[in-house]
Amino acid sequence: MSAAPQSRRALVTGASRGIGRAVVERLAADGLSVVAVGRDRDALADVAASAGGRRWRVEPQRCDVTDEDAITTLFDRVGPIDVLVANAGVSASAPVHRTSLNEWNRQLLVNATGVFLSARAALPQMRERNHGRIVVVASVAALHGARYISAYAASKHAALGFTRCLAAEVAGSGVTANAVCPGYVDTAMTDRSIATIAALTDRDEADARAFLEREQPLGRLITPEEVAAAVAFLASDAAAPINGQTLVLDGGGLQH
Repeated sequence: MSAAPQSRRALVTGASRGIGRAVVERLAADGLSVVAVGRDRDALADVAASAGGRRWRVEPQRCDVTDEDAITTLFDRVGPIDVLVANAGVSASAPVHRTSLNEWNRQLLVNATGVFLSARAALPQMRERNHGRIVVVASVAALHGARYISAYAASKHAALGFTRCLAAEVAGSGVTANAVCPGYVDTAMTDRSIATIAALTDRDEADARAFLEREQPLGRLITPEEVAAAVAFLASDAAAPINGQTLVLDGGGLQH
């Protein structure tokens, strides 16, 4: 089995904000060269400018992870990578009877198909070199159900199931596939969930946020940096024996 390259490269999807941006910054701080992928050109430029100010190596690339041709072109252009962090995701909350087919398909397309397309594109060169780390950012919603998140939970269950199948296929090589499943993370996506809770329960948003925090075993929301630390570990050489695993970040106590 070949040794890991000395200069490691990572590609992070959904990299312009929230968890993705925190992952980009953590991996770059750890010395990796990072390709930051997203759809928001201005936000990506801000990520790259901030990294440049710290002398980190971050290359912005605009791409829609649900576009098969665009993903193929992206990976051809970028070349071999050592780490793929499949983080791009969307969410929306609604009761099942108010969830449109378009919304259902949108969440499955980004949260599950986007993971599949990204991993499929990264895998051949990783297999050829017998080295690579694929880390999927899923959610505790991949492990249990809850009200108002049927499309999101279904898409994250699909992403986690795919990760486990991928891990079975690469077992015994130098490639690994693992997932991180955080609880509610303090991001704009969670802010939208809080707004939905407020609307559905007749609370104001401050009360809805406090309610959500109380429901977490930690008594607070997870930070993007905490998720990034878990991703960085699974992306590291130290995690070489770990494959097909789910690292849950919820503070303990939630039922899965």
